[in-house]
Amino acid sequence: MASWQIRSWLSNHLRRVASCSVSTQAALPKNTSAAFSLIRSQPSQYIVASLAGRKYLLAPKDLLTVPHLKDVRVGDVLALQDIHEVGSRDYTLRGDPVISSSRVKVDATVVEHTKGKMEVVFKKKRRKGYQKTIKNKHPYTRLRIGSIEFPDPSNP
Repeated sequence: MASWQIRSWLSNHLRRVASCSVSTQAALPKNTSAAFSLIRSQPSQYIVASLAGRKYLLAPKDLLTVPHLKDVRVGDVLALQDIHEVGSRDYTLRGDPVISSSRVKVDATVVEHTKGKMEVVFKKKRRKGYQKTIKNKHPYTRLRIGSIEFPDPSNP
């Protein structure tokens, strides 16, 4: 078969399959409380949170490496404040721009302070005899993400 015949058959076949398929989309929740309860009922959840100026996609028990956080020690528990999105396999809820910390609670535990790999920068100026080697290791903080909790807003 020629390539145009294959493309023609494929497009016709896909058109037939698309017209025969039954919509299996789940019903949308009526309000945010219903959306939170639907996400809570799912087996696994995720969040998108800002930490140290960057957004990270996080799930419970993830190990996150961020640029060095000052004033924290190993074992400290941090509460993530800027949560932009909460979701599961079937549902996603986005904040405008963030979701209130009273609706979603996520804790991160400081596991260790570490350094990255050695970075070597070699500088040279031609015909001048100038050579310089700069070595550097960037400091990082590693965090273990805790469980994602959805406290009941009516029961403080």
